[in-house]
Amino acid sequence: MNDQPGAGAPNAASLLAKPLPGADLVAKGLEDLHRGLDTAEALLVSIGRPRLEGLGFVVPRRYEQPELRLYEHLARESGEAAHSRYNALIRRLVSFERAAECVR
Repeated sequence: MNDQPGAGAPNAASLLAKPLPGADLVAKGLEDLHRGLDTAEALLVSIGRPRLEGLGFVVPRRYEQPELRLYEHLARESGEAAHSRYNALIRRLVSFERAAECVR
């Protein structure tokens, strides 16, 4: 059995253990989702749900329109910097997904 929340298949858990770009965000987002926490990382993982599930992760469906909710969350925290932070988080998610697809 795997202790990492949301890791699903053993291959998915091994992806989080690798030094992949964005793995820290994905691991925290999965944990936060499974704990019922509303965080930027949980929203980010919700955005990546289709590709992450294809990699073997278990991603609960918790949010409607996670893209909009993430942006609103960042706007509350960062004001005018929300757009830059949103794009940076999406880039890190995509980097993780691409790297994980290459090493699995």
